Amino acid sequence: MRKKRETIAPDLTPLIDVVFILLIFFIVSSVFKKEELALILDLPSSEAQEVEIEPKQISLEISKDEFAIYGKVVTLEELDNHLAKVTNKDKNIIVRIDKNVVYEKVVKVLDSLQKYSLNNLSLVTNKEK
Repeated sequence: MRKKRETIAPDLTPLIDVVFILLIFFIVSSVFKKEELALILDLPSSEAQEVEIEPKQISLEISKDEFAIYGKVVTLEELDNHLAKVTNKDKNIIVRIDKNVVYEKVVKVLDSLQKYSLNNLSLVTNKEK
């Protein structure tokens, strides 16, 4: 009788151990960056001509810490209430945005304008020197 031949196979246990040790090493030694909640928008300067503000226009200003309409500091809710009262939807809206404003604030103001169909919008930047 013939003896059955055994197949020779490498032992995978040490290989699996090394792979897990490497995986643990890379997980422990890697640095995870915290995801930022808001994007910082750095608006460029422009060479466009300056626009004069007429009394018929709505003037909005967004700084790093506050909102203003016609130069008067308001909260976002007060700004939203004022925009809700605008009857002439074709009124020109001038928006001045500080370079250091969190982009989330700009989106909130643009959402409010869109909600009340106020689409005649101009974004103002600094004039390039």
